Amino acid sequence: MTTVLIGLGATVASAAPSRYEAETAPVVCTGTIDANHAGYSGTGFCNGDNAVGAAVRLTVTTSAAGTATLDVRFANGSTTARPAAVLVNGTSTQTVPFAPTGAWTTWVTTTVTVPVTPGTTTIGFSPTTAGGLPNLDYFDLTGGGPSPSPSPCAPPSSSSPPPQGQVTVWLAGDSTVADPSGGTVCPAGWGSQFAQYFTSDVTVRNSAVGGRSIQTWLYDPNVTSTKNPAGECVVSPETYSSRWQAMLDPTTGMKRGDYLLIQFGINDGTSACPRHVGSARYQQLLGMMATAAKARGAHPVFLTPPAALTCSGSTAVGNRGFVTETNSAGSANAVPVIDLHRLSYTLYNSLRFCPFNGDYGSGPVGAFFCDDHTHFEPSGARQIAGVVTRALRDQQIPLATYLR
Repeated sequence: MTTVLIGLGATVASAAPSRYEAETAPVVCTGTIDANHAGYSGTGFCNGDNAVGAAVRLTVTTSAAGTATLDVRFANGSTTARPAAVLVNGTSTQTVPFAPTGAWTTWVTTTVTVPVTPGTTTIGFSPTTAGGLPNLDYFDLTGGGPSPSPSPCAPPSSSSPPPQGQVTVWLAGDSTVADPSGGTVCPAGWGSQFAQYFTSDVTVRNSAVGGRSIQTWLYDPNVTSTKNPAGECVVSPETYSSRWQAMLDPTTGMKRGDYLLIQFGINDGTSACPRHVGSARYQQLLGMMATAAKARGAHPVFLTPPAALTCSGSTAVGNRGFVTETNSAGSANAVPVIDLHRLSYTLYNSLRFCPFNGDYGSGPVGAFFCDDHTHFEPSGARQIAGVVTRALRDQQIPLATYLR
């Protein structure tokens, strides 16, 4: 079953439409994000699986009753229509034919007008045949009401002009940040999707590595399996890993104006060495990394770890450790903290991941997570990256001035 989920929570716009590309946050596509048919907008399009009952859902918030207009750009290169029922708050109001466009490279726009009510309105598209939905390019939303207020995972706005000068954003973290490895696309950390949100003045250097605690990331391969009397893993010799040495290099490493984003806390709670890190040690190492960045004129930012998908009935809840320690280290070192833990499970709730039946192979959860409740598909990683960029704006972290 194909699911394209637009978790907007936005107020309907009254003037220029708000555009939401089908291949980027906040859209989730349980098919594939493809780029093999020319003429699309953005970086690709959603090519969903063919099945009856697929769903496109768009949630908007309006201050008054009225109508909203949704322009859907699509391509249908088949010889038959791919009709879909339009659902408003779960009730079918009309059918969109999604007629053949003649070729998969021929993109057209169909317009749907739907009633909205004060508060939240959910607009859905549910295909009525086994052909499923057409290829979806983007959604333009307009209507009667105040200016839009995007959700935390909405795509970056272009309202802030980028500053002058090139900067590098350095990323340190675990598998939920790291680039895919071994020729696979899953798991994909949010760091692998981060660069698309920035102007060309920004270079993202992703040095996150799967399975690492903050200490093993810093000291690989010198963290032993032995604990000292304080219960911490012995590091011998105390030589930094090549990845941290590269960041510290006076010629090619962090420079004035760069940013260092640091996210650990998932593997650090392991009881056994080498991954184990205690609370005090964790904060000490965060502080050390922040001090090193500041000494080079770079700006450190701490992030709490993203939540795994854990449901309490119909609600996604927090489940990670080292959240308090990350916030405490931020306060102690005058470093901004993005609470990605809270923001991530808030996102899961906006996407209605709970209750969850445990099937990671289909549905909106299957398009977000890999085959577990921790690691992200590329589409999920894009949404988490969008959450991080929205936090940069909301917290007025200066890196936000480089966002598109």
